[in-house]
Amino acid sequence: MGILIGLLSFLLVLVCLLLGLLVLIQLPKKEAGMGMAFGSGAVDTLLGAGAGSALTSISKSTGGIFLGLCILLAWLGNIKNSSGSAAKAVREAVSRSEAAAPSSAANALISLTNAAPKAPAVGSPAAPVAAPVAAPVAK
Repeated sequence: MGILIGLLSFLLVLVCLLLGLLVLIQLPKKEAGMGMAFGSGAVDTLLGAGAGSALTSISKSTGGIFLGLCILLAWLGNIKNSSGSAAKAVREAVSRSEAAAPSSAANALISLTNAAPKAPAVGSPAAPVAAPVAAPVAK
C-alpha cells in the first residue's frame, strides 16, 4: 500500500507541473498577461493557429486527472490509517476504559467538586486578616 501511495504521489507531482505549464502557455483572451511573458507566441508557431483549443482540451483532461488522483490518494490514505494497528489499539483502549469504570470518572468529578473551597456568601463580611508582626531587632 505504501509503494502505491508513493507512486501515485509522484505521479500527482508530475501532473501538477504539467498542469502549471499548460496554464502558463495558453493564449490569454486579450493577448496579454502571463501567457505572453512566457512565450505563448511560440505555441502558435509550433502547434499552429488552432493550438488554443487543443491546449484547452489538454488542460481540462489534465485537471480531471489531477482531481482524480487527489481523490484516490485521499481514499487510499484513509484506508491505510483506519486499518492501522495504532488506530485499532487506541479504539480498543478507549472502549476498555469506558466499559471498565464508567462510574469512576463520575466519582472523581464529584470528589473534585467537593474538595473545591467554598466561596463566602454574598453580603457576609470577610474575616479580618491579622497583620504580621515584625520580630524585635537586636542592636
